[in-house]
Amino acid sequence: MGSPDFAVSSLRAVARRCDLVAVVTQPDRPSGRGRKLKPPAVKVEAAALGVPVLQPTQVRKGRLRALLEPYAPELIVVTAYGRILGADVLELPAHGCVNVHASLLPRWRGAAPIQRAVLAGDAQTGVAIMRMDIGCDTGPVYRMQATPIGAEETSGELFERLAVLGGEVLDAFLLEFPDVPPAQDQSQLPGEPVHAAKLEKAEGQVSWDRPTAQVVDHIRGMDPWPAAFSSHAGAPIKLFVAGVSSWPRPEAAAAAGTVLGVDDHGLHVCCADAVVRVGQLQAPGKRRMSAREYAAGHPFADHERLGA
Repeated sequence: MGSPDFAVSSLRAVARRCDLVAVVTQPDRPSGRGRKLKPPAVKVEAAALGVPVLQPTQVRKGRLRALLEPYAPELIVVTAYGRILGADVLELPAHGCVNVHASLLPRWRGAAPIQRAVLAGDAQTGVAIMRMDIGCDTGPVYRMQATPIGAEETSGELFERLAVLGGEVLDAFLLEFPDVPPAQDQSQLPGEPVHAAKLEKAEGQVSWDRPTAQVVDHIRGMDPWPAAFSSHAGAPIKLFVAGVSSWPRPEAAAAAGTVLGVDDHGLHVCCADAVVRVGQLQAPGKRRMSAREYAAGHPFADHERLGA
């Protein structure tokens, strides 16, 4: 059970290691300017594998269980399906439902673990294989695999890496299953539970009066969606590819958000304690472009403050 690109590697692992009898994914959704129906990435991969695909619009009140019962599943693997499963489905397989979750549990339970890890400036994250229960990512954990988060790695880049890692860890798990060590209760794992709430578009707004490292993490974490944003000359502007600038912050008082200049490395903007470098910018209705290219068509005034 899965839907986006992130789940394709997991689907391939299941197809390699199991007798895959069916795939459950989200319904096709309108996409693009033409609003044509677009199938989930998992549906496309399942079609290539020649596996029956189920796309229920309703999963509660026994509807999904009724669809699955004829397949008599021994195990259900879930990776980014996007719907909450009821107890009736969780109890259907003899070996339960196993989830591929993109964090080092119990940290970042919830809908946006990858983005929240980047936004928080975490040094590492990873993938957990857990047995699902009726809670939100609260089930016992079979195994976890950690990976460092790059200093300038974006959420989108981390998504791609963790999708591959998730497939690899799941593959190794399924190769041994069910003869695996018992799942470990999360209360026995290090760290405190932290909830990874779904991102809201408004969260993309940059607060330049925060420390530079936090602004960098914010821009990285919001890439590709909803994208960090501020305003320039009264118009919204999206910000991408951030890092700590080598430019010194002026000794004289400079308000947070003040533009110091643009060079081939990016746009240099004052934060609370130092200077952030923004490598790419995007004006409304335009493509992402280098800061130098953007400034050629949208000049910055001397000492202009973004977001003012």
